[in-house]
Amino acid sequence: MNYRVNGREFDREPAPGQCLRTFLRELGHFGVKKGCDAGDCGACTVWLDGTPVHSCITPAFRADGREVTTIEGLGRPGAPHPMQRQFEDAPGFQCGFCTAGMIMTSATFTEDQKADLPRALKGNLCRCTGYRAIEDAVKGVSAVETAAPGKAVGTSVGAPAGHDVVTGHAEFTMDTRIDGLLHLKVLHSPHAHARILSIDKSAALAVPGVHRVYTWEDVPRRRFSTAIHTDHLVDPDDTYILDDTVRFAGQRVAVVLADTVGAAEEGCRRLVVEYEVLPAVFDPEAAMADGAPQLHGSDDPFVRDPVRNILVEFHSHIGDVDTGFAAADVIHEGTYFSPRVQHAHLETHGSIAWMEDGRLNVRTSSQSPSIAKVKLEHLFALRPDQVRVFCKRVGGGFGGKQEVIAEDLVALATLDTGRPTCLEYTREEEFTTASPRHPMSLTVRLGAKADGTLTAFQVRNVSNTGAYGNHGGETLYAGGAAVMIYRCPNKKYDAYSVYTNTVPSGALRGYGMTQPAFAVESAMDELARALHIDPLELRRRNIVRPGEPLVARHDGPDDVIFGENGLAKCIDLVGDALARTADRTPPGPEWLVGAGVASSLHETAPPTEHISEVWVTLGDDLLYELAVGTVEFGEGTSTAHVQIAAGQLGTTPSRIRLVQSDTDRTGFDTGAFASAGLFVAGNAVLRAANAVRDRILEFAAAHTGVHVVMCTMDDDGVVCGDRRVSLAELVALARARGIRFTAARKAYGSPRSVTSNTQGFRVAVHRVTGEIRILHSVQAADAGVIINPEQVRGQIEGGVAQGIGFALTENHHLDDNGVMVNPNFRNYRIPTYADIPRTEVLLVGSADSVGPMRAKGMAECCINPVAPALANAVQDATGVRYRALPLTPERIYGRLPSEQSVSTG
Repeated sequence: MNYRVNGREFDREPAPGQCLRTFLRELGHFGVKKGCDAGDCGACTVWLDGTPVHSCITPAFRADGREVTTIEGLGRPGAPHPMQRQFEDAPGFQCGFCTAGMIMTSATFTEDQKADLPRALKGNLCRCTGYRAIEDAVKGVSAVETAAPGKAVGTSVGAPAGHDVVTGHAEFTMDTRIDGLLHLKVLHSPHAHARILSIDKSAALAVPGVHRVYTWEDVPRRRFSTAIHTDHLVDPDDTYILDDTVRFAGQRVAVVLADTVGAAEEGCRRLVVEYEVLPAVFDPEAAMADGAPQLHGSDDPFVRDPVRNILVEFHSHIGDVDTGFAAADVIHEGTYFSPRVQHAHLETHGSIAWMEDGRLNVRTSSQSPSIAKVKLEHLFALRPDQVRVFCKRVGGGFGGKQEVIAEDLVALATLDTGRPTCLEYTREEEFTTASPRHPMSLTVRLGAKADGTLTAFQVRNVSNTGAYGNHGGETLYAGGAAVMIYRCPNKKYDAYSVYTNTVPSGALRGYGMTQPAFAVESAMDELARALHIDPLELRRRNIVRPGEPLVARHDGPDDVIFGENGLAKCIDLVGDALARTADRTPPGPEWLVGAGVASSLHETAPPTEHISEVWVTLGDDLLYELAVGTVEFGEGTSTAHVQIAAGQLGTTPSRIRLVQSDTDRTGFDTGAFASAGLFVAGNAVLRAANAVRDRILEFAAAHTGVHVVMCTMDDDGVVCGDRRVSLAELVALARARGIRFTAARKAYGSPRSVTSNTQGFRVAVHRVTGEIRILHSVQAADAGVIINPEQVRGQIEGGVAQGIGFALTENHHLDDNGVMVNPNFRNYRIPTYADIPRTEVLLVGSADSVGPMRAKGMAECCINPVAPALANAVQDATGVRYRALPLTPERIYGRLPSEQSVSTG
């Protein structure tokens, strides 16, 4: 067969049944991405004779004799296609994993298609942006700005990797070729709870190309937690690499190592496993009941109560809630449920391992290579100098990659065989085995005086941690922050993280706050209606004020600084914005219209210690090398770090060379989660850049004989009084004296400050079908000093879009045996372009942050108020309170009264 790809001829035969996506990647065209292998996401889009196709469902043989164009061939070096330039200038991406497919689709649009993007983009998904930036890119709207020397902070400069992302040259985890690479595939348990009696490997080992089969008897018997935190003691070591007991449908049973993915999959199919099926329990309340099946035995030192399947529980109180309820004029009580939802980052989990000079190297899709390295050292009894872990660009995370999920298996196989090894998750494995958001059921009881003053605030939180603890304790603790947003002298918080025979839950954007925020903010809305007080006004009367203690679980000292009233400003801004659309007419007489709001507070770093060490060096090429351990996966920390460094060094972002997320080339970094990539690592960047600047100024002052206070940096030199000395001259002089302009600095996640967010929606609900349409979406946020305005806007828009999916469409559906029945994008339904409105973003400037330049991270907290604001708007429209998510049309329709008495204004 003859193939022509990007103008080059290839005389090569694809394997029988091979799809075009894998064939093109074998030819080295790594811009063709894998997101679903089902034609659902569009990340693999290429052109066949100028027509876009999903290459994952296009047989490779159909390209024989035709012209294939991938993202790499769309433009020429130095002359990108206009659509590539538009996506860079918008910027129309965050993590960038979907971008190649988006561009290949959009570059073919006619003017009519550009006018109907909901239809034209229906085959391409983005999990990061919220689609507004993609729309701007398609329509040629530019937002990227050029920063003057020393003026990068506050400017919407483009991402350092922007050009590589839009041209398809940015390297993601699996975008590499390694000679002799072996492939791992995992056999997953069909049972929710079972003991493995035997595994017959013989038929699997007889498959041509199979090298090894690993079972629980072949791996180190060391407990660990897949969860990633600096302090490993906050997470339970209740997991083994492979175990002789499986506790959820999908758990690893055995692993096959082979020359090809196909051979490894066939090896898995031929394994013969004998199970003793054990009783299973899927509901956490049932799991805590007497006589429930026990998941973890009493020999597990990390389980609080193995008989009742309780991993951990918290009980705290301030004042006396009984006294508070006795003093209340109105009491509201309700139970609110948030389901299990998935991160759905378009790049699935994947890792590659190999040996080099006697050292284990792991290239992985992780939010924390530093701690992944520590866990591998623990599991395989390795010294720190024997392991290197690093990341290229990561295709989305949202907390899902704050775990060691694939790294341990590739390390196992490579250490055993000495051969390079890779493991890449399928989309189905992401849904059935990777850690989703914790399902939580929260009962909220509120008491208030007739004027709205809260007298009692009681919350009971039951969290389903699944089969293993992972982030179960930390998310449960974080959820208590939903209680701190309101002043009340009497508070009680009881919380339980409970084991069940379901997929282990993990970290997801909002981290333990999203579910309690839905419950508390819904309850506050219901209380306002019972009191006949406007919901915004009730919040204004009760929100915590600057200088007051942030009381959630205790009233003792903490490290949180709360000095400005950003929350009140957010509430007022959203109230004013919704008032502007109060007269917006419904789509028709069959639609009911209502508005809703919700707020949240979020601490700017996790309460467990977060550490980052940054190195800055002025090189002989006169570029500043900035070495940061933080991973870039669309949260934008790379851009912010470069801006901070350029600002302090008096230069432009183009003169900062970024090195990141490599344990051999960067300092320790806890990881990019909980917005700490900006808040903590950003402070380390600030300190290291300042240290290098001061050394350069001191050296220049000594050289010129001018006092250092008279010396200032400019783009490529130092002005000392009335004399300017170039950096080239200073570097040459310093080198001659054995001096280098370099510095390392650390920063820690304490003290912390608080971000504030308020979300507002105006919605229309169809009387007959239960369909919800969003007429207006607005979020006000206190992001402190804004490092990059366009980037902050993009993070908020993306968080709102993800929150809308969480609220309206997304849900793990389990059958009676605990097996997920919708493990694909087509049936799980993350939002498409057509589902997401353009969100009005309003930023409150404040100066109470202890972050870099007084900035606050915004990627995490913006999702928290979205679901309750939607639920509150739906009640305002329909008169019906829905206390369980998602708010699907069938759930809405099933409770709508036959005759509506609700106003449609």
